Amino acid sequence: MKRRSLMTTVAAVAVMMGSLGAASAQDAIKLGAAAPKTGPLAGGADVTHWPAVRLWVHQTNEAGGLQLADGPALIELIEYDDQTNPQQAIQAAQRLATQDRVDFMVAPYSTGLNLAAAPIFSQLGYPQITGTNVTNQQPELSAQFPGMFFVLGRTGVMAEDTAQVLVDLRESGDIGNRVALVNVADAFGIEMSGISRAVLEENGFEIVYQTSYPLGTQDIAPIIDGAKAANPDAFIAWSYPGDTFALTDQAIVQDFAPSVFFTAVATAFPSYYGRFGQQAEGVMGMGGVNPDDPAFQAFAEAHQELAGQGPDFWASASTYATLEILGQAIEATGSRDRAVVMEYLQDNSNSYETVLGPVQFNDMNDNERYWTVGQWQDGVFRGVAARGRDGVSDVVLKDGWD
Repeated sequence: MKRRSLMTTVAAVAVMMGSLGAASAQDAIKLGAAAPKTGPLAGGADVTHWPAVRLWVHQTNEAGGLQLADGPALIELIEYDDQTNPQQAIQAAQRLATQDRVDFMVAPYSTGLNLAAAPIFSQLGYPQITGTNVTNQQPELSAQFPGMFFVLGRTGVMAEDTAQVLVDLRESGDIGNRVALVNVADAFGIEMSGISRAVLEENGFEIVYQTSYPLGTQDIAPIIDGAKAANPDAFIAWSYPGDTFALTDQAIVQDFAPSVFFTAVATAFPSYYGRFGQQAEGVMGMGGVNPDDPAFQAFAEAHQELAGQGPDFWASASTYATLEILGQAIEATGSRDRAVVMEYLQDNSNSYETVLGPVQFNDMNDNERYWTVGQWQDGVFRGVAARGRDGVSDVVLKDGWD
């Protein structure tokens, strides 16, 4: 287990001591966070997770903390590296709860790590408001873990909307029926691929190539070799950040240029466009935002100022929103008592104002309002499909890599 992040702890104390009229450090609400700083998902967490978490803590403390019944309380953030390892994620959650005695915990980064840590969050009574957890198991998970909440979306909806984009392009005569489908072999990728295949075939598409690869795979070339040989109209990869970049690299090198090129997690990262520039134009991926929304623009500006980098165009805002939800629940109850806050969160008549817009959970702890498909257009990753969100852009056809 990695030691607590000294820099972050010192920074939190400095903010607390510098906040005039705020609660003393011993009155702080302790917020624990464990997510990758090393391992295959560290790059993704460094873009999507950690900056959003630190921004919310910084802004909350700058505003004087959270208002409790007995006065304001600042936030002390305690961080651990889970090393992209499910067992380490479990141990980190246990340590935060039993040794650091944190009041609340940030949900882990990624579907797999959230699922791994869910029993510990539930056993110890911590709300788990997830911003990077995409799964179709929400009914079962919310029944098994009533304190688990979902902001980012469901795999079935993501697969349905991705398929609908292809249906619309086919009906307009832009593509045919042939699809290549690949996935990272973890909980997220396996579930997404299985549902995606069923939805695509239901809509009359032919899966001409399908394969999976282990998390952290270095040699992506054979995957692109196989996909290119199948001559698909559309390429869909349910991928994580490292392989999203590697798949795109190899597609460019091999001049594999189907009319639809879709990679999942990290396609929405600013660094994706920074890496590929004009070649990224027309690439689709999971998520998206309405970049013209003033709330997102304000979030992006603050994120850039504090972190020295912009947010991604999808789950950064969702991660930030999970903490807005937690903060509003704490203030609404005036309490740091987890059981009281949990009861408030589980009351699905309550709603929350977030950077994403309004969030209200249903009886399966699902938000039901989210972005599903985005596309790089003129240097911005715009949402081209969504459920319950405004500002959806039209899809454009990808025209090669030149």
